[in-house]
Amino acid sequence: MDRRSFLRSGITLTAATAAGRFPWPERAAAAVRDAGGWRTFEVVMHAVVLDPSGPSRVWLPMPLTPDTDYHRGLGHTWTGNPARTHVYDDGKYGAQIFYAEWPAGGPAPTVDVTYRFATRDRAVDLSGPQKTRPTETQATLRRYLEPTRLIRTDGIVAMTAQHVTKGRRGEVDKARAVYDWIVENTFRDPKVRGCGIGDIRAMLETGNLGGKCADLNALFVGLARAAGVPARDVYGMRVADSAEFKCLGKSGDVSKAQHCRAEFYAPEHGWVPVDPADVRKVILEEKGGLPPEDPVVQRARAKLFGAWEMNYLAFNYAHDVSLPNAAQGPLGFLMYPQAETGAGRKDCLDPETFRYKITSREPPL
Repeated sequence: MDRRSFLRSGITLTAATAAGRFPWPERAAAAVRDAGGWRTFEVVMHAVVLDPSGPSRVWLPMPLTPDTDYHRGLGHTWTGNPARTHVYDDGKYGAQIFYAEWPAGGPAPTVDVTYRFATRDRAVDLSGPQKTRPTETQATLRRYLEPTRLIRTDGIVAMTAQHVTKGRRGEVDKARAVYDWIVENTFRDPKVRGCGIGDIRAMLETGNLGGKCADLNALFVGLARAAGVPARDVYGMRVADSAEFKCLGKSGDVSKAQHCRAEFYAPEHGWVPVDPADVRKVILEEKGGLPPEDPVVQRARAKLFGAWEMNYLAFNYAHDVSLPNAAQGPLGFLMYPQAETGAGRKDCLDPETFRYKITSREPPL
């Protein structure tokens, strides 16, 4: 069985590692953990292409780059039988994509990719300007004001944003108005497949404001952008139980734990984490369902404007993602494993045609 590995870390690697012996950076992981509130996770993505017709290809989302003050990559390894692998960058958003391919006529295409990363809980104090904060380039901020194929900023989106933020001044005040409007006017629809699609113009035009995280948080992003506030989705998955809200965590088998979050940018604070979709999830699922005025819901609503519990693997901020070497067109976003054969793209939500399993653990250091 073939094996390759690739490491990236903000901590200097040893000469032995640089020479090609590629062990997990255990000392680096321990240093991250001991730096204050950090937890180290190991996530394994196992993918098998069933009934391949012709050549097969698999694309897997990889941990967020570059490192942040709440999320750090500690490298990856893979095993399996692909004829070729490569790590691609999407070229616009910095999304990292693990790619594997197999020729026609071989054994069942199989690959396992193991990621290690560290996270720590994240909170921004919005009561006053941050003393120290990461600044963002104007080019990046312009990018997160642009429309995408599914997140429009014109027409009914612009009109709704104008209505929601009327009389509000400044990025935080406008973002708060959008957040509150989404919490109060949308709902989590358990019948929606996966995490949803994120077509916010269709949601507003039809008046159907139900959906899941990729719908509701995309609505936050689109309305914020239309109001002149840079905002972006953060695509990823839950990888551990929540310390506070049972429905906002998942451990062990996390194959269906994908979750989209959101951020907005304010010059006095930097990027601010939000998650109105999870407030609606708490209303629907916590303790079997709770009314919006319940203290648990109110606590979630207050917390999730400015803070994230980082039991979470962040992948990327990318939209309209063109998969390298793919026969079919771009994805709205990359949060699920993807596969193609000569017969076309597999349904990433149908385990009968594309089998994958994702597991998470906190390894001992």
